[in-house]
Amino acid sequence: MQWGDLADQPCSFSRTMSVIGDRWTLMILRDCFMKVRRFEEFHERLGIGRSILTDRLNKLVDNEVLARVPYQQSPLRYEYRLTQKGIDLHPIIMGIVHWGDRHIAGSEGRPLLHHHTTCGHDFDPLLTCSHCGGQVDAREVTISPGPGARGDAHMPPVAGRSPARSAR
Repeated sequence: MQWGDLADQPCSFSRTMSVIGDRWTLMILRDCFMKVRRFEEFHERLGIGRSILTDRLNKLVDNEVLARVPYQQSPLRYEYRLTQKGIDLHPIIMGIVHWGDRHIAGSEGRPLLHHHTTCGHDFDPLLTCSHCGGQVDAREVTISPGPGARGDAHMPPVAGRSPARSAR
């Protein structure tokens, strides 16, 4: 499978990776959640080449993850703000951060703490069930085709489910 083919796959993970799946895009998104908005700020913080930064920002704008908003008229300059679609990526970014905090932060501990302003405490992100509110662990999840699955979609057999049910 070619990188460009990801957007056409009948899989939400593949389609998402086609938008945010490279390291520079993820670093740009991290910085967006840290309130970085201007091209020069991204360039300085990330040390990324200008053409690569332009390409990744344009891709995020084209996919409506970021909006380009003018902040200066003469000369015209823009900043990049997260759209609702972009804000909805927060759990993904926090999941990556949490994994890094747990597994590769080192003996010094977490480099950054995340503070929940509503309750006033530092927190760890948790995945919860939208139905019961309970914490979700990967070992407690099964997968089956949804309404957007195509007939040619490859669904591996799911443990504990009959092949007929998995093929639906």
